[in-house]
Amino acid sequence: MGFDLRERWGRQPLWARRVLVVYLIGFLVGFGSHAADLARGGIHAYAGFPQVPFQVFFVGLVVLDPLVVVMVGLLRREGIRLAGAVMVVDVCANWWGNRHWLRDDPGQLLGLLPLTLFGVFVIASWLPLRRAVANALPGPSPERYAVAP
Repeated sequence: MGFDLRERWGRQPLWARRVLVVYLIGFLVGFGSHAADLARGGIHAYAGFPQVPFQVFFVGLVVLDPLVVVMVGLLRREGIRLAGAVMVVDVCANWWGNRHWLRDDPGQLLGLLPLTLFGVFVIASWLPLRRAVANALPGPSPERYAVAP
């Protein structure tokens, strides 16, 4: 398994390896942030968000973020898909949940800037990275035989 994984990482273009490392770092930082929030505030760490689905999602990131790290680290296309989905929901939930604070104190926009920039990076790199990972899989690439719409 380790040799195969090392070989698969080695087959990635340099740009894709760099992007994958940024994904790993970003989701590890996100995990650390949410784990620290839960350590400080317990299960109600996100009670400041009036929307219960947001609270559940933010608590769930303690599981989702490391799951993305493992799946991306193993070069699973599903991990890249999950990374995109997590970031879309995370950025949207943070902007929506913080909209009233941003209106009252626009300086808090700086707090959302790193998350937003990382989210834009993940979404912008999502499709090319997915293709690069698929093309580096052993055997015929599923992307090569896909029928174009």
